[in-house]
Amino acid sequence: MLSQPGLGASASRVPTDIRRFPWVRPLVFDYACRYERLADFYAGNPADPAAWTAAVERARGVERPREAVADMLQAQQAARQAPPAAIAAADRLRRRDTVAVVTGQQVGLFGGPFFTLLKALTALMLAERLRTQFSVPAEAVFWAHGEDHDWEEVRGCTVLDAALEPTSVALGPLPGCGAQPVGRLVLDASVEVALETLAHTLPRTDFTAGLIEDLRAAYRPGTGVADAFARWIERVLGPRGLVVYDGSDPAAKPLARHLFEQELAAGDRTGRLATEAGRALTAQGYHAQVAPQPGALALFHLNADGRQPIQMEGDDFRIGERVESRAALLELASRAPEEFSPSVLLRSVMQDTIFPTVCYVGGPGELAYFGQLRGVYEAFGVPMPLVVQRISATLLDANAMRFLSRQELPLEALRDQDESALNALLRAQLPAAVDDSLDSAIRAVEERMAEVASAVTTIDSTLEGAARSTLGRMQDDLKKLQAKIIQAAKRKDDTLRRQFHHARAQAFPAGHPQEREVGFVYFLNRYGPGLVDRLADELAPDMGTHWVLTI
Repeated sequence: MLSQPGLGASASRVPTDIRRFPWVRPLVFDYACRYERLADFYAGNPADPAAWTAAVERARGVERPREAVADMLQAQQAARQAPPAAIAAADRLRRRDTVAVVTGQQVGLFGGPFFTLLKALTALMLAERLRTQFSVPAEAVFWAHGEDHDWEEVRGCTVLDAALEPTSVALGPLPGCGAQPVGRLVLDASVEVALETLAHTLPRTDFTAGLIEDLRAAYRPGTGVADAFARWIERVLGPRGLVVYDGSDPAAKPLARHLFEQELAAGDRTGRLATEAGRALTAQGYHAQVAPQPGALALFHLNADGRQPIQMEGDDFRIGERVESRAALLELASRAPEEFSPSVLLRSVMQDTIFPTVCYVGGPGELAYFGQLRGVYEAFGVPMPLVVQRISATLLDANAMRFLSRQELPLEALRDQDESALNALLRAQLPAAVDDSLDSAIRAVEERMAEVASAVTTIDSTLEGAARSTLGRMQDDLKKLQAKIIQAAKRKDDTLRRQFHHARAQAFPAGHPQEREVGFVYFLNRYGPGLVDRLADELAPDMGTHWVLTI
């Protein structure tokens, strides 16, 4: 039942336990609700205030090049003309007592899915909690991942059209796409086509013109893909003090030079430690999110051919078609760290080498791979942060919320793209006499045919099979009759059917959870800039809860 005690059909915010969702994996359940089962894999329980105090002490206890980090951030901000609140937040990171709450995401077109916005808001909320509840100076940092090369994953943005049909708006192929890191790609005229398509696809509201104008200011031909993403996130959340960090900036790499050198010196140690932790998780009934290849370093080399993996080959390393000695690569990492890029296993360690990270805000996949990294953090001598699951939410209009509440239909029942849930609802609407008579007929047929099957065996034992076959055909006929009755009910109660499809189209477009499928630009278009304020007011970073919200 979607409704909770004290919430009626007009409720605007409904908390839902994520353990009800079949697509959420056991590790995510237990991390939120039974942390003690996973304590050996993480740095502390985010539900325990003492864990936050310890994490602050760990983050403050490491010397970092704070001035260099703040200078780099403010250079990026100056190039993007960041809001004053974001510039001031970056400047506060110079202080030795300031800590960071970090999150991040790939640089998806127009900001990516709704969960990108939820991640950033969660980081801002947790930084505020540190300031108010723990009296700890804290800032929220958003790491824009621009060194992945999965072009297909970031080139498009899905929105809902006026009929609530999911529609993908995408960039055309850019020079180097698919091979070069996304951060090296530069927008061309196809971005103008994508913006025009977006403007015509989004339902027209009072906010559409302003939204498209703001997007055009960030997404212009000649602008880097990562830079455009950072500008847009900064436009939306920079006024709240979010510090956006472009992780593909070559100026950042000298800050992690020693990390790259350690990875090269240690060979495939990072992969082996992550594999060992993955096996331990699997042995406890969970899953390993990352399966490193034997001999692979958690490091890539950036060159004219793209972002190439580094593989051990005896005492040397293979990069593409060439083999380099360990000494040569160590010298290169020292001289030109901008030519190296961390893999998913090393990226979090790099972020926490650069920033005084108390907490990382992640989605389910990131939460899982952090479970394989405790030994990696220890090997590099970097304090592992707490990990908090991002806020999870679905936005519905008032009609959809009323429908779910009135029908007592759980949100997850809308996920399947068949009509089984609708049929169950319609069957529940049937007059009791119809339902009872069908059930009675089915029971009577089964009982009588069982008697027939038993009796005919006294004449010929082979007739029992014929009797059973006859029963099967009669049961099929009754089921067909039942289906015809439900179809007649659908035609009679077309309103219920429309309400069901209206709610499902919003909650699970194309069968996927809304927060993963729909770009947050869709909601900014629908609700305007005030959306961010409402989300900040209505939602809370409570792990284990999925919020169903009406704006």
